[in-house]
Amino acid sequence: MPLRPFDPRDIPAARALWQATPGVGLSAADEPAALAAFLARNPGTSFVAEAQGRIIGTILVGHDGRRGLIHHLAVAEDQRRTGLGRALVEAGLAALHGQGIDKCHLMVFTDNAAGAAFWTALGATRRSELDLYSLPTPPH
Repeated sequence: MPLRPFDPRDIPAARALWQATPGVGLSAADEPAALAAFLARNPGTSFVAEAQGRIIGTILVGHDGRRGLIHHLAVAEDQRRTGLGRALVEAGLAALHGQGIDKCHLMVFTDNAAGAAFWTALGATRRSELDLYSLPTPPH
């Protein structure tokens, strides 16, 4: 299935797919303007799959110059188990590798058993020795 780079014009359809996908959490960082800025800062690392004019899969990938991070991987329910998720991951990882990034992290909600099973099947290693902490940035 052909993939193409994630274009800012894809944001509304991608957001709709993410909202319809259990296990995908959205925040203010997923508002259209923030996503457009993310894509501009991370050119060529995020991809979409489209069929008959409909976005059926996305992967949102970026890096900080040291490590990659997969933010959102989603495949439309009627397109799952076709290899599309794997193809999106492979494209994102290859793009990171092409930019000199040798490791990529991702986060899965602890109650997302399907997501955990997918990533485990792809060979991802669960890092049980790490805890994730978050801090808001203070307003000025």
